[in-house]
Amino acid sequence: MHSNKKITEFNMLIVGTGGQGQITLLQVLAEAALIENLDFKSSELHGLSQRGGSVEVHIRFGKQIYSPMVSAGKADLILGLEMQESLMAANFAGLKTNFLVNKYIVPIPLQKNLSEKELLNQLKRIGKDVFLVPATEICQKELGTNVVAGIYLISLASFKKLIPIRPDSILKAMKKIIPEKYLELNLKALNLALNQ
Repeated sequence: MHSNKKITEFNMLIVGTGGQGQITLLQVLAEAALIENLDFKSSELHGLSQRGGSVEVHIRFGKQIYSPMVSAGKADLILGLEMQESLMAANFAGLKTNFLVNKYIVPIPLQKNLSEKELLNQLKRIGKDVFLVPATEICQKELGTNVVAGIYLISLASFKKLIPIRPDSILKAMKKIIPEKYLELNLKALNLALNQ
């Protein structure tokens, strides 16, 4: 085990809708941070907790972390499992914020929904860089299911150094956290991200 001395703190949010696997992603990242000897705090906020409601997960890790909540304007990374939810998290974004966003939209009932282009333009005005990745589509096409789109995205974030956690720590964490019957599929998602 090595200690990751480079980061004092790293603030990220994972946003999406219910049923997109945010809690699994949180557990994997928490375990990966532990593997790297980092202090880790997190908090989950649910809108309507049924599938389709907003879910916002705050994740903070580093040398010594006191609060589980990311302050407004302080996110280093906003990982969006859905485009509209990514925009809703805009108040956490500042000049140093990167967005890694799944090119996926869940229409909001009884509301005018923004187009992909409008959403992307608004996100580009807020953060430092916006990486739009068709994770749902890639996983569906390559693996026959999109349930691992989130694992694909955190793996991609690690490979592209958008999060200061090494891919092998994510791999070890997955082996510990993910139930055996789903592990192979999740590992395939990780390898898919590696080859992007």
